[in-house]
Amino acid sequence: MNLKNGPLGHLKILDFSTLLPGPYATMLLADMGAQVLRIESPTRPDLLKEMPPKHGDYSYAHLCINRNKRSLAIDLKADKAKEIIIKLLKDYDILIEQFRPGVMAKFGLSYTELSKINPKLIYCSITGYGQTGPYKDRAGHDINYLALAGLASYGGRKSSGPTLSATQVADLAGGSHQAVMSIQAAVIARQTSGLGQHLDVSICDSTFSLNSLFGAAALASGKDPDYEDQLLNGGSYYDYYRTSDNRYLSVGALEKKFAEQFFAAINKPQWLVRLQ
Repeated sequence: MNLKNGPLGHLKILDFSTLLPGPYATMLLADMGAQVLRIESPTRPDLLKEMPPKHGDYSYAHLCINRNKRSLAIDLKADKAKEIIIKLLKDYDILIEQFRPGVMAKFGLSYTELSKINPKLIYCSITGYGQTGPYKDRAGHDINYLALAGLASYGGRKSSGPTLSATQVADLAGGSHQAVMSIQAAVIARQTSGLGQHLDVSICDSTFSLNSLFGAAALASGKDPDYEDQLLNGGSYYDYYRTSDNRYLSVGALEKKFAEQFFAAINKPQWLVRLQ
């Protein structure tokens, strides 16, 4: 699909990432027209490629998330790898990587080194815990970031504790979306300064910011949120309810006028008291 006429058609991106946060970010950018070249390792498999179900030898998930992108296999440990990347930087002035802190530097591909070659380079590093700090070298997954960020402490049921979401909230909202917003902001800044910058996206830190709604209330009240005790986490008529035919009904009874109509329709007008 040719999307060069899209709003980001002037952007050219080298993508060194695998799995979900980085590839989903470049998927969004590519969908808006950015020209993305994935740098794939010929020796280190991308686990997303192995996720079932598959279309022949290809994972449907991998095909979906890497749509509208081109790819180039380069072994970054090879002697000429750095030389190839430097040549690519003449055309590609945005780079996304998802290695542990320090790994790109071992390959001679740190922001410090590459920005000397291309001062306009926008270099986005996506990691679990950021480039600095006591957790920077720790491994982690979406579920770990949700727990450390505090979201798991009130997203669940009193009877059973925290529950898993159907998608990777931390990886996407804390990683992919933050990367896309940061890159676009850096592009705007570059139009004025003529310079690129290093973007340090910490998935865990960014996920912590998702507490802003309940966090503000906790600071004001001095009471931490708990399972099913807030307006939007099952503490009111904003929840999923099992029906008599063993299906589920989503109810978002927040506005009084809509709640009145709904409770009247199911012959439970007395339930409105809980919202007052």
